[in-house]
Amino acid sequence: MTRWFKRKANQTFGFASCHVKRATWRIIMKVLLYHGGIGIVRKSGLGRAYEHQKKALHLNHIQFTTNSRKKYDIAQFNTIFPDSMILAYLLKRKGKKIVYYAHSTMEDFRKSFIGSDLLAPLFKKWLILCYNRGDVIITPTEYSKKLLRSYGIEKPIYSISNGIDLEFYNRNKGDRKKFREKFGFTENDKVIMSVGHYIERKGILDFVELAKRMPEYKFIWFGYTNLHIVPIKVKKAIYNRTSNVILPGYVDKNEIRDAYAGSDLFLFLTYEETEGIVLLESLAMKNPTVIRDIPIYDELFTEGIAIYKGSNIKEFMNIVKRILKGEVHDLTKNGYELIKERDLRKTGKEVKDIYKMILEE
Repeated sequence: MTRWFKRKANQTFGFASCHVKRATWRIIMKVLLYHGGIGIVRKSGLGRAYEHQKKALHLNHIQFTTNSRKKYDIAQFNTIFPDSMILAYLLKRKGKKIVYYAHSTMEDFRKSFIGSDLLAPLFKKWLILCYNRGDVIITPTEYSKKLLRSYGIEKPIYSISNGIDLEFYNRNKGDRKKFREKFGFTENDKVIMSVGHYIERKGILDFVELAKRMPEYKFIWFGYTNLHIVPIKVKKAIYNRTSNVILPGYVDKNEIRDAYAGSDLFLFLTYEETEGIVLLESLAMKNPTVIRDIPIYDELFTEGIAIYKGSNIKEFMNIVKRILKGEVHDLTKNGYELIKERDLRKTGKEVKDIYKMILEE
């Protein structure tokens, strides 16, 4: 049950030779951050988003638990595994308020794993079933919100960024040196980095091809996917990559921060996203950043203001070389100013306002 307490107001009035402070009311809420299946997606953007939610709630003084047996007023779900959908259904029948985060769409399911294109229509139906369990749905961008609306979902949908931890993602003295020493890069090497799964949608094929065409640069891709579940063309690209492509696999966020600090350019070649947390991280670290020109970033980032864009291999080669040679304007300060609006304190406050709204209803 929702718990309430009295908070003293500034106004006072006299009564029986004493002062009694007038009381106002405000709500105390407790949130369940359901962690079912989070272990499976821990090494993905969804896993990162879950950790961001924890910190955003903490920064905004919102009590939360990950234990579904504890008392709470709101249950928040991030995964679309059967246990999440079933528990959301059962809790709603008990009168709990449900917030469902929509991190996935049919569009970003395509071009990922073996058979994903074939299964995409069924995946869409499952998404609709899961997200409709929520009293409200939160999704990272207006772009993903429009996609969900196109599915016929009529529940209230709010677009709130996954946010970025600006306290953590900042350059520390020695990070660049540490990164370069670990991977054997000299100070003169030009290093291009990216982060993501080994899947076509993330642009791994183009990344490997660019490295082949630009042997004068070093390319490093952080992240990992079991090659047994990806199409043969992705496997071939990985196995036949040139010697200037380094694949360290999955590393923790401290090493990723070192990599942002130690690399010369962040290359994000994704074909489809609901936001792209690693892109936010790169901008927070004031890295020169190049992305693919896709619809979601039409709304979020204007070409040549905070970020550079390309549409094909030839365009990517051109802009990457010009950035690394210092032939274009440095946009990193603009990118950082833009990303400050997605600080976890601000995104957490937006979520807190939604909690208040659904509890008052």
